Amino acid sequence: MSTLTKAPLELPEGLIRAVHAAYAHPPRAYHSFAHVQEVLRHFDAVGAGPGWRHPREVFLACLFHDAVYQAGHKDNEAKSAALARAAVETWLPRAGLDVARVEHLIRLTARHGSLAPGDVDPEEALFLDCDMAILGAEPAAFDAYHRGVEEEYRGHVPAVLYRLGRSRFLTGLLAKHRLFLSDFFHVRYDAAARANLQRAVDAA
Repeated sequence: MSTLTKAPLELPEGLIRAVHAAYAHPPRAYHSFAHVQEVLRHFDAVGAGPGWRHPREVFLACLFHDAVYQAGHKDNEAKSAALARAAVETWLPRAGLDVARVEHLIRLTARHGSLAPGDVDPEEALFLDCDMAILGAEPAAFDAYHRGVEEEYRGHVPAVLYRLGRSRFLTGLLAKHRLFLSDFFHVRYDAAARANLQRAVDAA
């Protein structure tokens, strides 16, 4: 729970328990609560740097963005957004939150890899980059992420199809002029991310 002590709003214990329960099912190799903690670490870094215009809403979007996750399903983001709305209505009904913005941010994560900086506002860009910062992590952390995603898809998508799709996704990212939508993350992680992606593509 320690990662949540810096939350920009007071979180009821019931909400915290509900979040942990959501990320525990089904068991996940990468999209677990540990991933949320890493995203929140980047949330804190942005807060100490350029800052957030809507810190409470962005925080909740970070918290719930992968709450519903079934490998290969196309409605994970929509279901996670709905779960976030339900949680706010249940646990934070009088907090004055813009729950529509929370939902919108979560739904945007379905478009990773297809957005350009001009497609989103500055805060949306920073939020999405918090989720994608793993691309620029230390090689060992990136490799663990890469293996974890493959493990999550095992049994859901034939291995050959998964590797083909994954290779196309990574190659597509490498071909992009910008991997990160914000200058804050671009400056910090672009070079490391490209090195990680190239290594993964070469090994495919």
